[in-house]
Amino acid sequence: MNNGLSDELKAVFPNTIPVQKPFVKNQQILDPTLRVAGLTTAEGCFYVHIYKSTTKLGKSVLLGFVITQHLKDEQILKILVQYLGCGKIYIRSPGAAGARMIIARYTDLNKMQLILKLLD
Repeated sequence: MNNGLSDELKAVFPNTIPVQKPFVKNQQILDPTLRVAGLTTAEGCFYVHIYKSTTKLGKSVLLGFVITQHLKDEQILKILVQYLGCGKIYIRSPGAAGARMIIARYTDLNKMQLILKLLD
């Protein structure tokens, strides 16, 4: 859907006029509970990443929390990082048009876990 209508749909609906979604600027987190809960429910998760390393076992574990948004909503993630006081924003490859907020420091993950418990 983000790539527009397929050729088949264009043929069936020839009078359809595409509408571009505007980039929203100057957003604020009016209700932090709803914003964090909503973004986490829709596009967030905790994850475990196991990767090769030079440790005795040859592997290490990375714990993290991520929220992914379309690139046009990058500002929301920046505001969320500012509000939470942790996390970093990563822009995906140019063709992917996505932005991610990742929290991977252990102390920050504990803080995030406490925030999510308060939202329950």
